[in-house]
Amino acid sequence: MTYEDELARTREFFAARAATWDTKFPDDSPRYAAAIAELGLAQGAFVLDAGCGTGRALPLLRAAVGPGGTVLGLDLTPEMLRRAAAHRADAALVLADVGRLPLPDGALDAVFGAGLVSHLPDPPANLRELARATRPGGLLALFHPIGRAALAARHGRELTPDDLRAEPGLRPLLAAAGWRLTRYEDGDDRYLAVAERTSR
Repeated sequence: MTYEDELARTREFFAARAATWDTKFPDDSPRYAAAIAELGLAQGAFVLDAGCGTGRALPLLRAAVGPGGTVLGLDLTPEMLRRAAAHRADAALVLADVGRLPLPDGALDAVFGAGLVSHLPDPPANLRELARATRPGGLLALFHPIGRAALAARHGRELTPDDLRAEPGLRPLLAAAGWRLTRYEDGDDRYLAVAERTSR
């Protein structure tokens, strides 16, 4: 399957679920809020919500960076972005692929990606592109409001050793893309991996 085929498949998957996405997972907001608060984002920072979906993280990111900061919500699926417009909280919304960010080198202070990694069409290249657009010392937070085991059980699947989100695979994947994993948490009630952009 080509890169473009992967993008089309992802877009189709989320387009079909956009209208009911928030009602299916109504209790996730406190976990989003706790994870974002723990990142310690600075007032005035420029943060990207990569794969922002319906935009539930956007108001929380806006609160974290303050009125002088910049929040950009980026998603591949028009239907998700239309839903996100209701949560904009002074965030700009952009229809784009994380593999081709419309941003200059080193523009970002932080990237927040909820449920992102498992939907990337080319994780090594896509994580490199996120690193390109992030300044040295900037943060990448990969988040999910439940852990890997709970998510697999929800979908009736077993955890597999080749899961990209597992620490043994994620650490070298991030390192090769220009990130250093600094925190890894995979419990029943959330998944949070935080990495720092290494020096160029």
